[in-house]
Order: sequence, then C-alpha cells, then structure tokens
Amino acid sequence: MTEYPDWLREFVAAAPATEVPDHFRPPGNGARAAAVLILFGEGPEGPDLLLLQRADTMRKHAGQPAFPGGGIDPGDGGPVGAALREAAEETGLDPAGVTVLTTMPELYVSHSGYRVTPVIGWWHEPSAVAAGDPQEVASVARVPIAELTDPANRLQVRSPSGWVGPAFRVRNMLVWGFTAGVVHRLLQVAGWARPWDESRIEDLPPEAIDLATRE
Repeated sequence: MTEYPDWLREFVAAAPATEVPDHFRPPGNGARAAAVLILFGEGPEGPDLLLLQRADTMRKHAGQPAFPGGGIDPGDGGPVGAALREAAEETGLDPAGVTVLTTMPELYVSHSGYRVTPVIGWWHEPSAVAAGDPQEVASVARVPIAELTDPANRLQVRSPSGWVGPAFRVRNMLVWGFTAGVVHRLLQVAGWARPWDESRIEDLPPEAIDLATRE
C-alpha cells in the first residue's frame, strides 16, 4: 500500500470522480493534451502545495501563478510522465521523491486550447526547488494549505470581460484563473474549505490584465 498522510486520504479517494464544471469541460477534439502536477507536501509550516509564478515574458499565461506542468510529449508515456518531467524542468524537484497517488478528470483551458490532466502527488522526500529557466519561471513557492483556506486570503476577481472567478492572495502572489479554479475545487473536494466572503470582488490589477491579453 502506498504510504501518504491521513489528511490527504479523503481528497485522494474523491479526486478521480470530481465533477468537472461546465466551463472546464473539454471539447470533443482539437485541443492538445497537457498535464499539471498538484504536489502536496509536509513543510515547516504544515501541509502545503507547490506553486510557481510564470515569467512575464511567456507567450501564454505570462506572469500567472500555476502548477508545474505543460504539454504531453510523445516520450512522456502520458500525463504522469509529462507532469513529473515538467515539474523537474521548471522547479528542479527530484521526481524520485514524488509518489503519484491518482489523477483528476481532464480540464479544458480555453485560452490556451489545452486539455489538462491534473496529476496528484505526495512529496514523500522533498528536494530543494527553485525557478528553472528564467524565461519560463519567475519564482517557486511551497504554499501552506492553511494560507489557502484562510478566509482573509480569499476573494473573487473580475476581468474587463465581466468574468468573475475565485482568487487567493498568498506568498506575494495573486492566484487566479485556471489555477485558482482548481485550488478552489480541490479545497471543496478535500473538505478543507472554510466559509469566506464571496461578495469580496476586486477588479484584476492592470498588470494582470496586460499579461492576460497576450494570450
């Protein structure tokens, strides 16, 4: 039996059957397959989640906080291989220290045209992490789950198009868009979500809008 903490068991059991919201449902065809690594660990400040901030120079999703990940290449063997490879390239983590527990249903990212499989991992032997290629990654952070569930760090953001979605202010990052939507959902599925003020809606800051319009 794979060893991982009791606090993760409810989420791991429920993750494969997680309901996909309508706006994340993949189209029938035409989208490229990709994967992200949702990596849980036990850090100095308790249970945490690995996130990175993409470089401002990227063509797509510039400047946005994200999970490590990217497109699935022929040599990856599928979503798990792609998620681990991309995480190693982007953050320098050692894949040998990661136990893959399960996957979540595929999600569609309309802006980039990717069908993304979230791969759930347990960091049984953490390694040092840092930004890999500075043209792709600006910073890497282990974000405590307690900070993500803290109502003071939760809000919704509104884009100029009128779209409104969940967001988090953690570790000097505004986490929004696809990544925030996934974090919001996993907190619900795991039973970790706490009540927060969903009427707290802020406009996306100008710098985020400028970066988003490059997509």
